Amino acid sequence: MIIRLLSLLCFSFIACNNPTNKPQEESKRFLALGDSYTIGESVEINKRWPVQLVNRLNAMNIPFDPPTIVAKTGWTTDELIAAIEITTLEEPYDYVSLLIGVNNQYRGRSVEEFRTQFIELLERAIAYANGNEKHVFVLSIPDWGVTPFAVSRDSAQIALEIDAFNQVIALECAARNISYFDITPISRRAPEQPELVAADGLHPSDQMYALWVNELIPFFNHN
Repeated sequence: MIIRLLSLLCFSFIACNNPTNKPQEESKRFLALGDSYTIGESVEINKRWPVQLVNRLNAMNIPFDPPTIVAKTGWTTDELIAAIEITTLEEPYDYVSLLIGVNNQYRGRSVEEFRTQFIELLERAIAYANGNEKHVFVLSIPDWGVTPFAVSRDSAQIALEIDAFNQVIALECAARNISYFDITPISRRAPEQPELVAADGLHPSDQMYALWVNELIPFFNHN
């Protein structure tokens, strides 16, 4: 009798803590590919945008494991490709992001070279997402020409070049039905909102990354 009573109490406790009697959703896995903007140069690890994104999703009861990040400050498209080739990744991932290209522009690389290598990265991202292009998303290249670091540079020319690279990104994403997020306008608020730039005077601050995350959240509500 005592054992049966304890069993009933135990069942009641479980039912109260899971009133819908639904199994807990399995945590999703997210792979972020990129450069300094993804690794979060000059911000704390927990302030990187992929980490902020996962933390926000978890707070919304959309469970995610900590993100896997393959990114390094200074990487161009070909350097990211080379790094992927020597990195062991536990694929597939539920979601994959890509943010790359600023260093191609900074080093004076051609847009056509970028296009070829960017397409290769897009195809790899789709493969990492188990072939599901709807679970791949791409962020535009921010405009570093408006930062204090670039005060002696030709900001108008930098903006034109960034826009040319971003046009390639947008077109190639559209051709593959991949979600594209234009966060470049947010980066261009920096002259009026200096708090959006990190202490190094070049990279985004955690506050700018938080604004990017605001743009990304609806993607996960519909996917």
